[in-house]
Amino acid sequence: MIYIVLYLIAVVLANLSVGAFGPAATIINAFLFIGLDLTSRDRLHDRWQGKNLSLKMALLICTGSILSWALNSSTGPIALASFVAFAVAASVDTFVYQQLGHYPRWLRVNGSNLPSAAVDSLIFPTLAFGNFLLPVVLGQFLAKSTGGFVWSLIFRLADKQDVELTTLRVESMQHEEF
Repeated sequence: MIYIVLYLIAVVLANLSVGAFGPAATIINAFLFIGLDLTSRDRLHDRWQGKNLSLKMALLICTGSILSWALNSSTGPIALASFVAFAVAASVDTFVYQQLGHYPRWLRVNGSNLPSAAVDSLIFPTLAFGNFLLPVVLGQFLAKSTGGFVWSLIFRLADKQDVELTTLRVESMQHEEF
């Protein structure tokens, strides 16, 4: 559930800030928010695999766009561009992530983030601003790829802490039984 909430908050904040500040906000958003979205999408992919993955991902992407529009209707074009870019990028991400299935998780996450970041970086600003802006496209791609990598490290550290806490709890409970 936490990854769904993180995903939606990141999408909405990214869309609203682009609506307020224009193309200049996209590079910062790409690192902070879209890198988070790309990486949390892979977490959800693992959890939803075989459980209506495509439908759930489509609903999540749609929900993020609708929330963005509902909070500020003037961000309609941004929310629509976000929806299209995320839908196409999610398809690319899912395909690549599955192809990398036998590799370690960190490699699957970052390996699928690169092509999905490229697709998203090309589609979003072009649709949102009605123009191909090469510096924005390149800047977004670098920021999303780097941000996704940083978020993958943060999630990996969080996983290790969860495992350590769970191990401590189990050991404590076993110790109490004796």
